[in-house]
Amino acid sequence: MFDKALLISELHFKATRSSGPGGQHVNKTSTRVELLWSLDDSKVFSEEEKLRIRKKLAHRLTKENKLQLASSQTRSQVKNKEDVICRFFALLEVAIQVPKIRKKRRISRASHLKRLQSKKVQSQKKANRKKPES
Repeated sequence: MFDKALLISELHFKATRSSGPGGQHVNKTSTRVELLWSLDDSKVFSEEEKLRIRKKLAHRLTKENKLQLASSQTRSQVKNKEDVICRFFALLEVAIQVPKIRKKRRISRASHLKRLQSKKVQSQKKANRKKPES
């Protein structure tokens, strides 16, 4: 896979005020955590892996090839930081997977004949529903 400790050292975090309900607590504490990671500056991945990440996460990357994630699930900054890191790793694990190459297979002669036979049976069924020609 990849070196998670080195990757965490490349991350930048910013804590901001969370939105939504919560009363006075929301107005005075910065519990929302934003994660910022630069794909171009990363030393963890090879150029091939970076290209794959850029392609798979194109809709999530900014124009500067930076990934920005945020978490405001809980009222704890530490738990939000853990949550955003877990989501970040999950995203990257999916993005760097090499897609399987589809191998074209030929169907067996028996299955081909079986399919044609079932089509004939269905055709006969429908033909029998018609009024006979006089």
